Amino acid sequence: MTGKEYCRLCKQSPDTAYRALFDEYLSYVYTIVYNKLRSCASAQDIEECVSDVFAEMYMKYDIDSEFSGELHAYIGTIAKRKAINRYHHTISESRHIEAIEESEWAAINSGQNVTADSERSEIRNIMLDKINELGEPDTTIIIQKFYYDRSSIEIADMLSMNAPAVRMRCKRAMARLRSLLEAVGITL
Repeated sequence: MTGKEYCRLCKQSPDTAYRALFDEYLSYVYTIVYNKLRSCASAQDIEECVSDVFAEMYMKYDIDSEFSGELHAYIGTIAKRKAINRYHHTISESRHIEAIEESEWAAINSGQNVTADSERSEIRNIMLDKINELGEPDTTIIIQKFYYDRSSIEIADMLSMNAPAVRMRCKRAMARLRSLLEAVGITL
């Protein structure tokens, strides 16, 4: 079908022109689209792309043009471009889905032992409560010594005490803490 024939048919009856174009070029367009999309798209995606090619031809071809040559190259170009665009869209969508699935799987299978982490967290909370029960300055000494890894001299400077007094209070506070923790079933 030439451009002039198509334009003449469109002016007489657009439905007849569309049907004639579809009948003549369906196999050609389907072959182009299928060859581009067969590796990544479903049959439904291929058929939808073929429909998009004809829809673009119907909507964008200028029936008042002076083109008298075959429509073969024109519709083939539309088919190639639509198929390439659909290919890129399908590939990027599948990569996005794969990335989401991988990240979800990684989150599910993170290698963490949730039960053990929960138990450690609960033990930490109990320990902090028991450390707070010691009262000041023992609470500050224990926290500074074991949580912040400060020396007896540094703690003594913070509390306006001398280092030997900090060491003695730490020793006594640890003994009291040990007994408080054993009372709730935690051993150090």
